[in-house]
Amino acid sequence: MADAKVIPFGEEPRSRRKGPRQGRAHRAQGPLKPVPQQRDEERDQQRPEAAAAATAAAVPPPPPQDRPGGAGGPGGGWERRLAHGLSFLRRRVTGEYEVDDFGYDEDLTDQVLMSLLRPMYEKYFRIEVKGIDNIPDSGGALVVANHSGVLPLDGLMLQVAVHDHHPAGRHLRLLAADLVFMLPVVNELARKLGHTLACSEDAQLLLERGEVVGVMPEGFKGIGKPFSERYKLQRFGRGGFVSTALRAGAPIVPCSIVGAEEIYPMIGNAKTLARLLGFPYFPITPTFPWLGPLGGVPLPTKWTIQFGEPIPTDGYPPEAADDPMLMFNLTDQVRETIQHTLYKLLVQRRSVFF
Repeated sequence: MADAKVIPFGEEPRSRRKGPRQGRAHRAQGPLKPVPQQRDEERDQQRPEAAAAATAAAVPPPPPQDRPGGAGGPGGGWERRLAHGLSFLRRRVTGEYEVDDFGYDEDLTDQVLMSLLRPMYEKYFRIEVKGIDNIPDSGGALVVANHSGVLPLDGLMLQVAVHDHHPAGRHLRLLAADLVFMLPVVNELARKLGHTLACSEDAQLLLERGEVVGVMPEGFKGIGKPFSERYKLQRFGRGGFVSTALRAGAPIVPCSIVGAEEIYPMIGNAKTLARLLGFPYFPITPTFPWLGPLGGVPLPTKWTIQFGEPIPTDGYPPEAADDPMLMFNLTDQVRETIQHTLYKLLVQRRSVFF
């Protein structure tokens, strides 16, 4: 396998990949007793309540499927899940689902892939999300985040955060390095999740379609940095993501992720082995490779994902995308915003694991 690399925006063309209760009746206990006659004043006061009770008794209860909890009341959730599962299988068998020209399968993502990632998101890393409303409800937006953790789990967790917490139910389309699309199985899953190659052509097209696009400009330099340099941002490349946002007129949303740096503390890098395998690095951690497959289990750290205030780009003229000084200034602004927020979140957190 050739050495993997991150393709900077605009440097190299690419080949487009396409993917095809009811209530129970109460029995009377014992003989009915006569009701003593009441005064006229008391009877007149109780008439409205009696009328209301009679009306309620005359209205039949709604069918079970129209109530929360389904036919089984609060415990009927499994029936809804079963119905959704059968409906999903029917769509897969009959082909009644759509895949866009990048290979994104929204139906599979919503029904299966997000369900597989959600336990790790909610129970294992216990991720807290802040500022999700800074992602616009409609139109294109470019989310720019820091990258860390040896394996790119932060990108996947970022997708779940946007998918599950954004009030408009938006989806995050991540830009990935070419190594992702060279690995069997991973390639197909990445396409189904909506990932695409990190190049300006794809990014601009998605933004112009009104998608939320995610990019981590540090690339392999971010996830492959030693543990001693945790939470210190690496270079953001040449600012190609800023140029893409300017051309599409899409806002840039800085995003800071705390907690991913500690899931695999990288204390060494076997560079020779990495070159032989065609990897950008070969990590050595306190558990890997010493514990074998068990060394691949990430530490259960507590995460925080914070989305910052968007930086608008629609006020710039079209030629601004070719202004190197403007790109440098905006890139530096985004980078400094993320770095400052990282330090702020680190000061606020009580522990790595709680």
